[in-house]
Amino acid sequence: MFISNAYAQSGPMASGDFSGLFIFIPMIVLMYFLMVRPQMKRQKEQKSMMEALAKNDEVITAGGVLGKVTKVTDAYVTLEIANGTEVVVQKIAVTMLLPKGTIKAI
Repeated sequence: MFISNAYAQSGPMASGDFSGLFIFIPMIVLMYFLMVRPQMKRQKEQKSMMEALAKNDEVITAGGVLGKVTKVTDAYVTLEIANGTEVVVQKIAVTMLLPKGTIKAI
């Protein structure tokens, strides 16, 4: 009486028009080149840097600690952060390899 009947309307996909779907393909490609590919490149560089760690390298950890590598094992790195002071950190925590001679206080 006061409420009229509601009928479903056909949308753009119901008529076989797939042009709205083709906008997603370039978006997916764009997301790959802007987000996924650079992240994979950074991970590859980080992995190669961790594998190349050697004694007497100067590094920065994720916590901001600067130190000289004194011992390298499979999962851990021992850093000398001051004369006679050593800390053991995971290799994953090493974020940057510094040029030789950056840390002069040790």
